[in-house]
Amino acid sequence: MQVAGTSSSGEGRQASWGFPMVSTSGRIYVLWNQFQGPIDFHHQFTGTMDGRYSDDEGRTWSLPQTVPMPHSPYDHPDGNMPGNWIVWQKPERLSGGTYLVGYTRWFSPAVRRPVVADQRGKSDWWSTDCAVEFMRFDNLDDDPDPEQLAVSYFAWGDQALRVPYYLDPLNTVAQEPSIVSLPDGRLFCVMRTMTGYIWYSVSGDGGETWGNPRPLLRRDHGQVIEQPIYCCPVYQLADGRYVLLHHLRLEGRDYADSNNNRRPAYIALGEFRPGADQPVWFSESKLLMDNDGVRLGPLERIECGCYPSFTTRGGNNVLWHPDRKFFLLGKTITDGFLADLSVPERLRK
Repeated sequence: MQVAGTSSSGEGRQASWGFPMVSTSGRIYVLWNQFQGPIDFHHQFTGTMDGRYSDDEGRTWSLPQTVPMPHSPYDHPDGNMPGNWIVWQKPERLSGGTYLVGYTRWFSPAVRRPVVADQRGKSDWWSTDCAVEFMRFDNLDDDPDPEQLAVSYFAWGDQALRVPYYLDPLNTVAQEPSIVSLPDGRLFCVMRTMTGYIWYSVSGDGGETWGNPRPLLRRDHGQVIEQPIYCCPVYQLADGRYVLLHHLRLEGRDYADSNNNRRPAYIALGEFRPGADQPVWFSESKLLMDNDGVRLGPLERIECGCYPSFTTRGGNNVLWHPDRKFFLLGKTITDGFLADLSVPERLRK
């Protein structure tokens, strides 16, 4: 069943970047970025937050409603223009029962800094100001209508998580955050950047405040973990450990070239290290999947592990991914596959 978006006949407007949440009663909410017609930055980013719910496991759905969003200092000064934002991971259920999710805030062309061209004279979305913010859904378990959802915003406005663009540190490129909970109650967030590496931040108060982003290392004082400008999620396994999905900056590949640099996909095993500076340490990376560059679909994509999600059930860990944005596949991440990955132990003083 189609929940939102353009119909097969071409009616309706694009609905993008949907994400689910389930209340304690079993009500399923799906929220998304709803394109309303005017374009500020891009038609899949400029939009309202709309949503529907189902009380019968998805058989039928309520009418869509708009969830109010506050006007950001990074939005177009015209308050009638929707903001530019995307959520790409399912929200994290916090210990207090609320849901928290990170999102990319794209700056309006009306307020962002000038876009900087690279050495080839090229510039595009990868060099455009954007930052990471967070929203918490405070009353979802009360089963409100979508328009009555109470949403709190954190790392918002001038507190947003920023990562310097490598050609101009006054520009920021921080995108597509992914969050996991740590055993000590903190939250650990990784994000993609335009530096060639993954960056991370940590929150000790349930996502209300965050530390300055830093490059993600294998371990304290270790090597950085490479990544082109592409999603790099971290997920928690059923046994409490973590896995990080990422890609390498292969020689000869332009890591801003999203049509060619998003394969193969690698996986690293992560473990919590109490008292360490970086709270999750990672093994060396192992090849997870590749397609040998065989293109598929109308856009001839070659991505591996693109925009995945992760489920654990009955002790099984399954990575779901839209292969080349064409097939939806599930890959079981078994203990046997991870057995040869060793996470560094804590340094002893």
